[in-house]
Amino acid sequence: MDPPAYNEKRDPDADFDRHVELSASAVDTGAQFAIGSEGSIDHAEAIRIRRKIDRNILPMMCLCFESQNLKSAAQGFVSSQEAHLTTDQYNWLGTIFYLSYLVFEYPQNLALQRFPVGKWMSINIFVWSVALCSHAACKSFGGLFAVRFILGICEGSITAGFMIVSSMFYTRKEQTLRVGYWFLMNGTAQIILAFVAYGSLHITKSKLEPWQWLMLITGLLTFVLAVCFWFFFPDSPTNAWFLTPKERALAVQRIKSNQTGVENKHFKKEQMIEAFLEPKTWLFFIFSIVDNIPNSLTNQGTIIISSFGFTTLQTTLLGCVSGVVEIATIWSGVEISARIPNSRAYVGSIYFLPSLLGVFLVNLLPWSDQVGLLFAVWLGTIQITAFVMSLAWVSATTAGHTKKVTMNAIMLCGYCIGNAVGPFMWQEKYKPRNHVPWIVIGVCYVVSIILLMIIRAHLALENKRRDAEPLDTTYDDVYIELKKDGVLEKVKVEKEFLDLTDVQNRDFRYVL
Repeated sequence: MDPPAYNEKRDPDADFDRHVELSASAVDTGAQFAIGSEGSIDHAEAIRIRRKIDRNILPMMCLCFESQNLKSAAQGFVSSQEAHLTTDQYNWLGTIFYLSYLVFEYPQNLALQRFPVGKWMSINIFVWSVALCSHAACKSFGGLFAVRFILGICEGSITAGFMIVSSMFYTRKEQTLRVGYWFLMNGTAQIILAFVAYGSLHITKSKLEPWQWLMLITGLLTFVLAVCFWFFFPDSPTNAWFLTPKERALAVQRIKSNQTGVENKHFKKEQMIEAFLEPKTWLFFIFSIVDNIPNSLTNQGTIIISSFGFTTLQTTLLGCVSGVVEIATIWSGVEISARIPNSRAYVGSIYFLPSLLGVFLVNLLPWSDQVGLLFAVWLGTIQITAFVMSLAWVSATTAGHTKKVTMNAIMLCGYCIGNAVGPFMWQEKYKPRNHVPWIVIGVCYVVSIILLMIIRAHLALENKRRDAEPLDTTYDDVYIELKKDGVLEKVKVEKEFLDLTDVQNRDFRYVL
């Protein structure tokens, strides 16, 4: 792609001396904080800043993602018997959430670019809390359908927002770990929900059913979270309330090595087009679809386990184990990939192998082997580690803020499509063994491994191509005008803060 049309200036007295000028709004918001900061930040100071960021935003991100996944896990507890749903209606409740998520994903990403990230997410969390509480008033398929449609709209802002925030505050190596940390709260949610659901089942002297109490409790907790986000969650390191002005500048300088900047509030059409034309965009998109078709196991898990002959109370408590498995696998996966450079595709592929074993076991073990079948289902959930790493991988391999939100939207649209299609595998005619859905899941795991290897090979080839190119000096002398003490000054902006895409910035190297 051709470079942006900058306003090029020539010094008439020195024909060889040339530079370009940009308006302050065209460059990254972190540019003004990085100006004048020469050299690298002290390592100990960088660690101190990172720990301060962790203390103030990571717990809130974890709590929010946990609350989001309490809802997903709760659907399995809102049983078809309580709401008088057919199998097809139950499957549609899983699908409509992801269809609305899909339709509103790109508008949500555009809003995340246009408006303050923290405030926009807090508004969505508030509406989401109201929708959760409204579940308790639903006594029919139509009511549940409507509230889950609203949930899909709101939750489209959460994962996308967290991907943006993670790239704003953390280095590329740290992003893999932090995305893993907040995503593993999905497992924590399953554990918490299992105990809350177990307690709800013992509420017998009430006009409300246990599942209604469950939705009210999760909705009220989410409302409290929305209030906390509004007042305490930062929009970017350039205005984080918990950092001093000096620390904000250091926080921006700390992520300079990412070559992705902080953010830019102006939509750039050329960056969106570039994202649509890149092969890696569609490789990640297809991977996101294929890898998330098996995610229907989240909603079907309680039904599958109960079909093995476990009681309602046993099934509810066994949901804890699925959460423990997810926490352990995500944590170990992101730790390994963070410690071994350029290992994302390899680690992700390895974590598909236990899940493939689970597919074989659940199809081949005797139906009377309750314990064996149960372990097979748990093995089937280990593959989620690869998707978690792919979220961080997309952020780490994309530069240019408009391009980044476009890539995030495309990736999460794939996530929605996979999750929307998945529930329809589980048909009444396939019960009780569900051979067809499990075979489809196994095929998805194999295809996902192949896609990870193709993505890695494509990015490695592009890195080699750039290593062989001559030095690109196109963006070495770029200036913006800033007003200091009432006087306009021209100051140089480093390449890392020009809001360049990974294609425009030839110094950018893709992590593998």
